[in-house]
Amino acid sequence: MSGTLVLLRHGQSDWNLKNLFTGWKDPDLTEKGVEEAKGAGQRLKAAGYSFDIAFTSELSRAQRTLTLALGELGQSGLETIRNIALNERDYGDLSGLNKDDAREKWGEEQVHIWRRSYDTPPPGGESLKDTGARVWPYYIHTIQPRVLRGETILVAAHGNSLRALVMALEGMSGEEIVGEEIATGVPIVYRLNADSTVAEKTVLSA
Repeated sequence: MSGTLVLLRHGQSDWNLKNLFTGWKDPDLTEKGVEEAKGAGQRLKAAGYSFDIAFTSELSRAQRTLTLALGELGQSGLETIRNIALNERDYGDLSGLNKDDAREKWGEEQVHIWRRSYDTPPPGGESLKDTGARVWPYYIHTIQPRVLRGETILVAAHGNSLRALVMALEGMSGEEIVGEEIATGVPIVYRLNADSTVAEKTVLSA
């Protein structure tokens, strides 16, 4: 067996709470989000995890989640690499809009397609397939080799960038991944085989 990869979606953000499309906008965590991030760190510590390196996006809600979780782990000084490849899906013209207002403007069915289809992007934005097109190469070239060397790695990112990773790790189809939800502040632990396939998956729920 090779190394361990832990995926962590950021805690609840202010715009999650307000039901807004967030994408590449940069709101902070809510108080609940702070507690979710700390709780994730506490559960990882209780399960005996410590990390060799962490990766996160260029967005502050993921960075702060990582900082808070590492603080609970006693690893505040851990080497961390930030990269735009791990950013949330860009919602384009929907960014900053209330989801109910968007449904009123474009219709329930159209907004549902933009949110949940695999390869239909909103105007000016990315589909989940587009998000995967930047996440997958970054994972394969930068993160996966370290896991396969036996390192234990933490990736703090976003619902859609992590869904793209889960899709690749678990061999899901575009149809399967659209129904997959990534909960805020809940670590997903993958132990990988030497051939990069998943040997074991554990979800550290509260």
